[in-house]
Amino acid sequence: MTERSLDIAAVRAFVRIAELGSFTRAAEVLHTTQAAISLKLKRLEDRLGFRLIERTPRYVELSARGAAFLGQARELLAAHDRALSVAAEGRQRLAIGISEHVAGPELPALIARMNAADPQLLIEIRIASSGDLLQSFDRRELDTVIVRLHAGRDDGQVLTKEKFGWFAAPGWQHRAGEPLPLATMAQPCGVRAIAEQLLDESGIPWTEVFVGGGVMAVAAAVMAGLGVAALSPRMLPFGAVDAGPRLGLPALPQLPVLLHTRVRDGRKRDALTALGAAFRSAVKG
Repeated sequence: MTERSLDIAAVRAFVRIAELGSFTRAAEVLHTTQAAISLKLKRLEDRLGFRLIERTPRYVELSARGAAFLGQARELLAAHDRALSVAAEGRQRLAIGISEHVAGPELPALIARMNAADPQLLIEIRIASSGDLLQSFDRRELDTVIVRLHAGRDDGQVLTKEKFGWFAAPGWQHRAGEPLPLATMAQPCGVRAIAEQLLDESGIPWTEVFVGGGVMAVAAAVMAGLGVAALSPRMLPFGAVDAGPRLGLPALPQLPVLLHTRVRDGRKRDALTALGAAFRSAVKG
């Protein structure tokens, strides 16, 4: 019987394509080109003797045999990475801070992507306001922070930009002649400051009716019918509606998500690259 060894790099390329649903994003995570990723996949398919990915003009999809092979491929990569880590001097630690307005419901999937990129990496994640996280970053308590644009700073790498709206519960109505009731995050909060400034500039009277210690609390107040809140659509429960156009509220700008990091290379950087690619996919999705 002819020996059929598999190229680990090709297997890793296949797994990344399957996880990210894109040749382009897989190439970004693996620091290579889309052409190189395609070539690795073709060689792996030739080696196995069957097609792993069904390609269409709009998306990529696992074939039936590709879906069956995916679990085995992950096990192979995990065993390979464990073998390489035997000689390593303990686990490396990566401490990440993520802003309340950035960490959404997809966070478990993002953590899973980072773990898949390096199962031996010790990941620590802290959720707080952008201002608090940036202070911790400057004190070197965190290796990396992912935050909203913060007043007074022009550093950081833009990961993506995200739209915001004025969200309310279905059927909620603003009482004529009364100030606009707002549910907001506790100070300091950059999104809150932008929203209140836009209302003031538009001459729209408003009043705070709820202050939450986190986005989940603010979203709960919105769905309870207390008022409106400036939030990203992905942060809200199903059914919330953008009441801005109906109420004549000023349009909220797209707000950037910034990556601040001291990590430049090595295993930690690979994990951060996987996180950034997965996060951009989640926001655009």
